[in-house]
Amino acid sequence: MKLTAEINGEAREVEIIQKDGIVSARVGDREYNLESTEVEPGLFHFKLDGRVIEVYVAPNGLVDVGGEQFEVKIADPRSLKGRNAGESSLDGTFEIKTAMPGKVVRLLAEKDAEIKAGEGVIVVEAMKMQNEMKSPKDGKVREVRFKEGDTVNAGDVLAVIE
Repeated sequence: MKLTAEINGEAREVEIIQKDGIVSARVGDREYNLESTEVEPGLFHFKLDGRVIEVYVAPNGLVDVGGEQFEVKIADPRSLKGRNAGESSLDGTFEIKTAMPGKVVRLLAEKDAEIKAGEGVIVVEAMKMQNEMKSPKDGKVREVRFKEGDTVNAGDVLAVIE
């Protein structure tokens, strides 16, 4: 899969091939062969030259690699085709889930609130980063399952958008 990644504002060509737990990645002129394990949604362990590197990918595009943070935006040329048509196909309910354990620090939308795609619903702090979870579609907040100060686990459903 060939992608264009904007890392801290700098565009780079990336090619990724994944097979049997091995990830081959080419970033610019550098090539990496890694063993990969997804520990939980958004949290990965990569083994490179006998070292284990922990990588957390936040829903807001921040990537933490061993304590160093990067802002990453990915553009897959194939996904850009027909993107506008696909956005309206988010029918039914959508569950907003947390990728890793953390604490709810702010509610941005209440139950029964009308919400637009891209608007924030809830903010969770994990690994000293605050992650604003946004609605993927226009709709109504049907459920908010946690309140400010609550602790959440990886994979917990935070809110339901209908």
